[in-house]
Amino acid sequence: MEAITALDADQCWNLLSESVFGRLALSVDGEPEIFPVNAYAHDGKILFRTGEGTKLSEIAVNGRVAFETDGFTSKIGWSVVAKGTARILTGTKEIQEADQLPLKPWVPTLKMNYVEIDVAEITGRRFKFGPEPDRYPV
Repeated sequence: MEAITALDADQCWNLLSESVFGRLALSVDGEPEIFPVNAYAHDGKILFRTGEGTKLSEIAVNGRVAFETDGFTSKIGWSVVAKGTARILTGTKEIQEADQLPLKPWVPTLKMNYVEIDVAEITGRRFKFGPEPDRYPV
């Protein structure tokens, strides 16, 4: 295994679908922000729930987002980045369907809003950990 291996889209979706935690990256007026969220991925989309606040406000201004998730052991690691367009679910039927998904808040707060990311691009890499090569070979 190479030190760094690019993953294909199917491998990325497989890892993403097994992950329940990631980071949502947003940017409004050139000011980037990152938020930890628990999420659910399926059918080319990523869903998460949130309360009122910064995430919803920023998505309303700029729906272009990135979502990153990763995992590692002592010997290997991986990272998947999905980019797409986020939208707040508003239709009764789509909210009822989202309520049936295995997506529950981790902290005891009300998170009444569903946000769906329609993924346009997904990339990932797998890493094999090891010692740094000799930087100054003689």
